[in-house]
Amino acid sequence: MSSEATVANSDLDALLREAHDRYRRSHPKSEAADLNARRFLPGGNTRSVLDFRPFPFRVSRANGALLTDIDGNQYIDFCGNYTAGFLGHSPDAVRRAIVDALDGGWAIGATHEKEAELAELLCERFASMDQVRFTNSGTEANLMAIGTALHVTGKTAVGVFERGYHGGVLTFGPNAAGPHHPLNVPHTYHVAAFNEMAGLDKLFDHDDLGCIVVEAVQGSGGCRPALRRRCDASGVVLILDEVMTSRLAPGGAQERFGLTPDMTTLGKYLGGGMTFGAFGGRRDLMSTFDPSAGGLLTQAGTFNNNVVSISAAIATLRHELAPARLAEVNDRGDRLRLSLDSVLSDTDLPMWVTGMGSMLCIHSSDGRYVELLFHTALEQGLHMARRGFMALSMAVDEQHCEALVNTTREWSKSVT
Repeated sequence: MSSEATVANSDLDALLREAHDRYRRSHPKSEAADLNARRFLPGGNTRSVLDFRPFPFRVSRANGALLTDIDGNQYIDFCGNYTAGFLGHSPDAVRRAIVDALDGGWAIGATHEKEAELAELLCERFASMDQVRFTNSGTEANLMAIGTALHVTGKTAVGVFERGYHGGVLTFGPNAAGPHHPLNVPHTYHVAAFNEMAGLDKLFDHDDLGCIVVEAVQGSGGCRPALRRRCDASGVVLILDEVMTSRLAPGGAQERFGLTPDMTTLGKYLGGGMTFGAFGGRRDLMSTFDPSAGGLLTQAGTFNNNVVSISAAIATLRHELAPARLAEVNDRGDRLRLSLDSVLSDTDLPMWVTGMGSMLCIHSSDGRYVELLFHTALEQGLHMARRGFMALSMAVDEQHCEALVNTTREWSKSVT
C-alpha cells in the first residue's frame, strides 16, 4: 500500500469529523431524540449494535426496502436488520397472518394447532431435524441446544471458534475477551481457530468436550468435513447455528454444503420480523424433552408458542421462501460482493469484502475507512451496518445494488 495513495491519519480524522458534522446538520430531530433517550436508556438504546457515532438516526417508518427517519431522510436498507429482515419490511403475507392471529387471541397459555403446523414445516425444510422446539430468539435456541447436548453426553465443555457469535451471551469475537466476555453464560469453553486444522485437532483433545457450536459461513469453511467426521468418531454433538445462514438455500447452509449436524438452531428472519427461535435435531436428542419417552428435561418459556410469532413464521415458510426467490436474492448478493470487492481492489485502500450469497461485509485494517464509507453511503440514502455488514432483503433490487457500487467507487476516489 503506497503511503502517497492513502489518506494520512490526521486527514482521516478530519474527514470523519466533517462527516459527523454533516450528519448532525441533517439529523437534528434524531440528535434530540438520542439525548432524551439517554436519560432513561443506558447508551440511548437497548440493542448495542445499533449505536454509532455521533448518534443513530431514529426510524419513523419502514416499508419494503425503505427506511424513513424522524428527520424525513430516506434510506435503502442494506443492513436487513442483521439478517432478520430477509423479507423486507412489512411483507403482506406476514401482516395478514398476524392480523388473523390477533382475532383469535394471542396470550392464551395453552397449546394450539399452529405450533404443530410450524414444527412440521421446519422439519420438512431442514432434513437434519426430526423434531423441533421453539424459543423466542436464536440466542435462546443456542442456549437450549447446548444444554441438551451436555445433558445427553454427560460432558461439561462447549467447543466454539474464534470470532463466533451465537447470541448476546455466547460471543467469542476479537473484542469480547474470548470466552471470558462478562455476559457469556458460564460454561467451560474450548476455543479453536475456525479455519485451522491443527486448532481443530486440539479441540478434540479435551476429554470434557460435549458439543461443538459452529456457524457455517464464518470463514472459508475448509474444516467442516473434518469437523463432521471427528464429531462422529468422538460422540461429540455437532450443533450448527443456522440462525443467519439458513437463508442461503431452501434447506439452509447444511443443504448447500452437504452437512448433516446433530442439532440445528434457527431464528431471525424465519419469524417474519417477529421474535422467534427454534432448536431441533435427531429424535434421540430431542426425546430428552418427552416425558413419555423417559425424557428428564423441561423447557420453560411463556412466549415459546406465542400465536403471533408462530403465525408469522408459518406465513414466512408457506408464502415467502420459495426456492426461486431464495436463489435470486443470494445470487444478487454474490454479484454485489464481487462488484464491491472489485472496486476496492482497484485502489490502494486497505479494504476488502467477504461473505456468501445475501450476507456480506466490508472490512478494513483501519476501521476509519469503513466508518467513512458508512457515512458517505448514508448521505446518498444507502444504509448498511456501521461495521460494514450487509444482509440483502428480497426487497433490495439490482438498481439499489448498482447505487451502492457507484457510491463506493466515487468515495474510493476521494480518499486515495
